[in-house]
Amino acid sequence: MIQQSCAVILAAGEGKRMKRNRPKCLSPVLLKPMLQWVIDAARAAGIDDLCTVTGFLHERVDAYLAEHDPGVTTVLQAERKGTGHAVMMAADFIRSHAKNGNVLVLNGDAPFLEADTIRKALEQHIKSGSAVTVISAVLDDPTGYGRIIRAGGDGELRAIVEQKDASADELAVREVNSGAYWFRAEDLLEILPQIRSNNKQGEFYLTDAVALLLAAGKKAGAFAADSPDAVKGANDCLQLHELNVIARNAVLRKHMSDGVDIPCTDGVVIGPDVVIGKDCTILPGTMLSGRTVIGNGCTLGPCTVLDGCTVGDGCILDSVRGTNCTLEPGTCPKPFTQLN
Repeated sequence: MIQQSCAVILAAGEGKRMKRNRPKCLSPVLLKPMLQWVIDAARAAGIDDLCTVTGFLHERVDAYLAEHDPGVTTVLQAERKGTGHAVMMAADFIRSHAKNGNVLVLNGDAPFLEADTIRKALEQHIKSGSAVTVISAVLDDPTGYGRIIRAGGDGELRAIVEQKDASADELAVREVNSGAYWFRAEDLLEILPQIRSNNKQGEFYLTDAVALLLAAGKKAGAFAADSPDAVKGANDCLQLHELNVIARNAVLRKHMSDGVDIPCTDGVVIGPDVVIGKDCTILPGTMLSGRTVIGNGCTLGPCTVLDGCTVGDGCILDSVRGTNCTLEPGTCPKPFTQLN
């Protein structure tokens, strides 16, 4: 079933409130662009055919992918006319990669949607015979999100109702749309040309595809992610900071649970792809990023910065900087050494 699946990642946004001269999807969470978090989750779920829809400063996204993940196809949304319009730009990709299968649509600025959620949502999607399955999350405060309205409690999806259009009863619903969907590709390709832009913004919304499929008598479902973080994104640098705090704490907890000694977390930043061996100690001010791999029995820090490095067993790195380098076991360079 995975072989007939592909994914379309929506990454055309400017993110004006970020007030940064870069595409929003390249904003980093734990020193890793949000777009790469999304790509990695899709790949970990077993989806190999990926298409990223680019727009604002698309040359930068193209250049990033060419260097870091050249297997990802890109298509340009020259005029940004909404999420439905963005998926229209990827119609040929969907047609050639999943005509008789399923297509996953993801937001390029939602880094915490996990591979396990993607897989389980697809399993439900196929088992239920749905034309579309919305990935949802349950929030304590759903304000601002589109509500998932089910038929009869936990039944099939009946509608996605936006905050401004919701009744009092609908506003009380805490299950919300994450903006990620599994579509049966054939149904999506059939319904895309029917989406209209008759709204104040003059945009084509992907949620209208869900409404059109329901109106056509197609079956729709919703799969609730285990974590409310699945819906989290960032529209400004304050929200980006919040994502970094969530991700940093989760990574530090994981490593400490695995036996890594981090006696004081001040200034310690460890990227999501870093691997740390047994009996290691990480001291304040240490930053580890990229696909850095640390051997057993190492002490890193204080103030050590490594990016994409491989460190052998028993190394002691005090105030050392390294980029894309390999250190033999037992290496103990002098403080303030720079390694390349």
